Amino acid sequence: MTHLPMSMPAEASPRDPDRRAMLRGAGMLGLALGGAGCASRAGADFAPVDRLLRDAVARGDVPGVVAAVGHGGRIVYRGVRGHRALLPAPEPESWTTRFDMASLTKPTITAPAVMQLWEQGAFTLDEPVARRLPAFAAAGKQDITIRQLLTHYSGLAPDLDLATPWQGRDAAVRRVMAARPDRPAGERFVYSDINFITLGLLVETVSGLPLDRYAARHILAPLGMAHSGFRPDAALGPEIAPTQFDDGNVMLRGVVHDPTARRMGGVAGHAGLFSDADDMAAYAQALLDRRAGRGSAFPLKRGTVLLMTTPQQPADRTDLRGLGWDIATHYSTPRGDLFPVGSFGHTGFTGTSLWMDPASDSFVLILTNRVHPDGGHGRQIIRLRHDVATAAARALGVT
Repeated sequence: MTHLPMSMPAEASPRDPDRRAMLRGAGMLGLALGGAGCASRAGADFAPVDRLLRDAVARGDVPGVVAAVGHGGRIVYRGVRGHRALLPAPEPESWTTRFDMASLTKPTITAPAVMQLWEQGAFTLDEPVARRLPAFAAAGKQDITIRQLLTHYSGLAPDLDLATPWQGRDAAVRRVMAARPDRPAGERFVYSDINFITLGLLVETVSGLPLDRYAARHILAPLGMAHSGFRPDAALGPEIAPTQFDDGNVMLRGVVHDPTARRMGGVAGHAGLFSDADDMAAYAQALLDRRAGRGSAFPLKRGTVLLMTTPQQPADRTDLRGLGWDIATHYSTPRGDLFPVGSFGHTGFTGTSLWMDPASDSFVLILTNRVHPDGGHGRQIIRLRHDVATAAARALGVT
């Protein structure tokens, strides 16, 4: 096991606490008005965004929703609608509700953890994963690279087989190491949880820390994300949006929804993060600030952030992926009709999404537990993400 000294980049700025305080305080008028937001751009009208959220709740597409639009370093729209819980009893939605972020774990936690270690010289992106995880070479995976995992061009299947009742982290590791690619690496974009489970194992092996402890120490703490983490304490249950019933007919609340991550004990490279709107908005703004060369607590260098948020897939492939972030694939509906290719983001199965546009210095955050209480509403959340992004971009003057 390789242990590396953990040091933060020297680019953090004393301005960062002030910026975070500004983000937490911005948009209070919107909350007081029950969802209507305030704008930094003269004449900006976020009423269409608010109407989309209200109508989605009224139709039953989502039980509740928390949304934020950031622009120019401020939250310019803040929306809270519906209920965070319908069963066993209704509970009103709140700006402070914590959500199961699902696959937003991939770009916000696992990918930057990998890139922190890369900045320290622990490995190169184009070296075989098996150089650090020798057992990964089994079943024809000996040439798959770290970059191919980060961009989902590894050739691995979308997920581990859940047909058999395996349980535990060690069982998952054995299945990852034994996994056989479905196609040659680099041939085709196939979104795969196995890719990021493997990357989580890489972080643990190289750093010597469990992924949740690594994330808390080197990503969440530098950003002041005190409401975020894996395996939230049971005492936080009332603040967490429930998802759906598990196989034992128990409503999941504060327990990861993703079945693979759940079998692994709640900590995995592909899912498991819980967070709230304040923390995720602060994350998005810090990333945009670092990318733009402004003062930021984001725990990566500017060049690394640029690398992560620009196309890194094989040069002849048309599905555009950064290192962890989606840019232009069939998953890119949270870009809407107006944010340009070159903006980037990601979605989570539970109904979460974050999309960022450096060109307009904006982001759109949508947090729902659309799987509550019965696991449905997949198509509706796809449409809601698209329409909210389009309406937000139009309000911001993006053309």
